Amino acid sequence: MFDTQLTLPDLKTAILQHLTYTLGKDAQNASVYDWRMALSFAIRDRIVGPWFASTRRTWAEDRKRVYYLSMEFLIGRLLEDACVNLGLRDLAVQAMEDFGQDFSSIVENEPDAALGNGGLGRLAACFMESMATIGCPAYGYGIRYEHGLFRQRFEAGHQVETPEDWLLSRHPWEFERPESAYTIGFKGTVENRDGREVWVPGETVQAEAYDTPVVGWQGKWANTLRLWGARPTTLFDLERFNRGDYTAAAEPETLARTLSRVLYPDDTTYQGKELRLKQEFFLTSAALQDILRRYLKNHNDIRALPKHVAIQMNDTHPAIAGPELIRLLTDGHGVEFVEALEIAQACLGYTNHTLLPEALERWATFTFGNVLPRHMQIVERIDAWHKDEYHSRPHYVGIVKHHEVRMGELAFIMAHKVNGVSALHSELIKKNLFPELDKLHPGRIINETNGVTPRRWLRMCNRPLSNLITDTIGDGWEDDLDRLRDLEPHVEQKGFRDAFGAAKRVNKARLSDWLRTECGVSVNPDAMFDVQVKRIHEYKRQLLNILETIAHWHAIKQNPKGRWVPRVKIFGGKSAPGYAVAKEIIHLINDVASVVNSDIETRDLLTIVYPPNYNVSMAERLIPAADLSEQISTAGKEASGTGNMKFMMNGAPTIGTLDGANVEILQEVGRENFFLFGLTAEEVLKRREDGDHSKKAIEASKPLQDVLQMIAEGRFCPTQKDRYHGLVHRVWHHDYFLVADDFDAYRAAQAEVDRAFADRDRWLRMAAMNTARSGFFSSDRTIRGYMKDVWSVEAAL
Repeated sequence: MFDTQLTLPDLKTAILQHLTYTLGKDAQNASVYDWRMALSFAIRDRIVGPWFASTRRTWAEDRKRVYYLSMEFLIGRLLEDACVNLGLRDLAVQAMEDFGQDFSSIVENEPDAALGNGGLGRLAACFMESMATIGCPAYGYGIRYEHGLFRQRFEAGHQVETPEDWLLSRHPWEFERPESAYTIGFKGTVENRDGREVWVPGETVQAEAYDTPVVGWQGKWANTLRLWGARPTTLFDLERFNRGDYTAAAEPETLARTLSRVLYPDDTTYQGKELRLKQEFFLTSAALQDILRRYLKNHNDIRALPKHVAIQMNDTHPAIAGPELIRLLTDGHGVEFVEALEIAQACLGYTNHTLLPEALERWATFTFGNVLPRHMQIVERIDAWHKDEYHSRPHYVGIVKHHEVRMGELAFIMAHKVNGVSALHSELIKKNLFPELDKLHPGRIINETNGVTPRRWLRMCNRPLSNLITDTIGDGWEDDLDRLRDLEPHVEQKGFRDAFGAAKRVNKARLSDWLRTECGVSVNPDAMFDVQVKRIHEYKRQLLNILETIAHWHAIKQNPKGRWVPRVKIFGGKSAPGYAVAKEIIHLINDVASVVNSDIETRDLLTIVYPPNYNVSMAERLIPAADLSEQISTAGKEASGTGNMKFMMNGAPTIGTLDGANVEILQEVGRENFFLFGLTAEEVLKRREDGDHSKKAIEASKPLQDVLQMIAEGRFCPTQKDRYHGLVHRVWHHDYFLVADDFDAYRAAQAEVDRAFADRDRWLRMAAMNTARSGFFSSDRTIRGYMKDVWSVEAAL
């Protein structure tokens, strides 16, 4: 329930008390940082009550808990989100105003928690908020990265990575739990003692817990996000230090700090691979030890664990959970191997997020065995058990093959349910990814289409639109998003459409101001804002977007007096540090932007903007202001997407392929409100059978030939004309993601976008219908599906 007891004087008193006694500052000398921290602590105080109450009730009623294991939790800024969920935002705004402070500036002062990369981490954050809203008792487990993913900047258009510094100042939302610490081992040997295998680690670190309460809508329930920080088991080797070997003396501390320093270290080296495997085991082992400790506090029978514990592996990163849980049960509690395996299976669920082979982790058996020797034994035994149990298993199927440990197969075999994250994706898991395992385990693969929390991604980040929705259909839609369907009759009224357009215009004006301030680029807020923001990857086809943009610019140049619709093309996203092709695409986008934006003849009709360091806070600016949502991945490659849902919810029609959750968006919103183009997943596979498919597509498309010729001639990099020869050659001869094959269809769809946008009434109807039909994509619906189909958990509310 919203805290109706808290008054403005109460909140102001709490803020001043924290300013004085927690921060040691007086109001006259307080900085924006001090006010932000004082307000954060005052709001956090209001979360502790429901947090404690939820925990006590879960213990008292012996409720089954969900444990969500994820390498990423892209939680973003928490201050405004907490204010919104507690119903205290307006009070907080007024309190800050009374103190002579601007609430927006206070919110902007909070750094984004650098705990994730993209969709996987943001989904985990949405799930945590939805579980709290629904009242599903849950813990999230992740790593408290000191730097997380890198901070991106551009130097002459090229991506440069620098450390993220979100933890340089105190993080006010967390509670340190030094009593919840566990020893995590690596390497060493396995010894046989009295007929039992005993692992003797060669290296150890301590996993120390930091808890962040996650409060749901109206503050009725709160769960815990527990992040692990690595600490040395011994601070340093004093004997070595006294001998002057200072570097060696500090090795234990170096190992620990390295483990929880960076998200996804570059794994192109052996050392990088080893560190990444250690990170995954560090997270998973700490979480499982914590789960068993909590369970055994109230229960004696370890074999009843599945009745009280549901563990979800978010992708393959925590797939070591199966072997580690078996190890803890057998080596620590004397459970026989097969029974331990069955207990683990009954607890574990596995969410697959990708069909890309390189994203389904595989570890060299040498690396795996070196870092985790006991687990290598257990993995081989799991594989042998599965082969014996399922005699029809083909010889080429298994966990350990070709001197590799296949984590996808391990996660599948060790989970009682495996789910995809969109209807199409789940079918492709059955047909293309794990067809043999699906036949051996019919019914194990299910679908749980992703969703996003409407509290952050509509109510908080888009106040003009959320206020219009409330004025139109009343309160209560925030936790019952299907009610947005009540907007449909109003969409037919011109007054509502005009109000919808006015709300969008406010967001676009705000974004225009921000782009001018942050990027030095002036854009027309009445132009179409065409946005593609996501991780930079070839399958997501930012390359297709920029090639079509060049073609569009070229067409304007050839006919400058044509009836062109002004466009602002906005890109956002980071490339993995070692992903050379993706970084080349980023460079191309920035080079094209430099040329196009300085073209006097076209700059009023086409502007390209690429703000660096895309993160949650930037998304909260871009998505409410977007007119067009770019979801143009190669069909059959995007598991689901969640950005597509956020754009739809905020009234941006999609231009997209039949891929991931685009399929379900199209079903919900209707063909007339979606710009569909491109090959289907089946057609993609068939087209690839022709080795000359890209060459034929280019030869059939004069606009694409012209674009590739301009790039090859160095039109966009006159100081280094051959800069993109490799990229052009790739499109001609190695176009695995079918950029050339879909180019003309994409261009035709963009022309239809122009025609629709030019008809303001048609466009507003399309945009409003996207919002009205987005209710299915609430993460509340997704979590209820997991609770019923995977976790067998009842809501407490």
